[in-house]
Parts: sequence; structure tokens; C-alpha cells
Amino acid sequence: MPVDFWGNAIFSVVPTLLFGLLFWFVFRSIIRSDRNERDVAAKVEAEERAKRAARSRDESVAGS
Repeated sequence: MPVDFWGNAIFSVVPTLLFGLLFWFVFRSIIRSDRNERDVAAKVEAEERAKRAARSRDESVAGS
């Protein structure tokens, strides 16, 4: 272990910064993946609603 002041300061701060960056990266990845999953789910739901609307519209035209 370093004996001088600046060596001790760096030795103390660097692990904290590295774990902070790791923590930030992991949570950033989790939040981004959740956002992307919600976007995909919204697109799929919109497609299903459009299909359902087209199907009901076709049934109403065929029934007339």
C-alpha cells in the first residue's frame, strides 16, 4: 500500500469510482433494455389493434 498522502487518496478513490461506474453501467443497461422492451410491446399491441379493427371492419362490410 502507498505511504504518501496522494497515493493513499488515489488508492481510496479509484475503487469507489470503478464500482460507481460499474453500478451506473449495469442500471443504465437495465433501464435501456426495459425501455426497448416496452417500445416493442407497444408496436406489437398497435399491430394487433389494427388487425382487430380491420377484421371487424371487414365483417361489418360483409354483413351489410
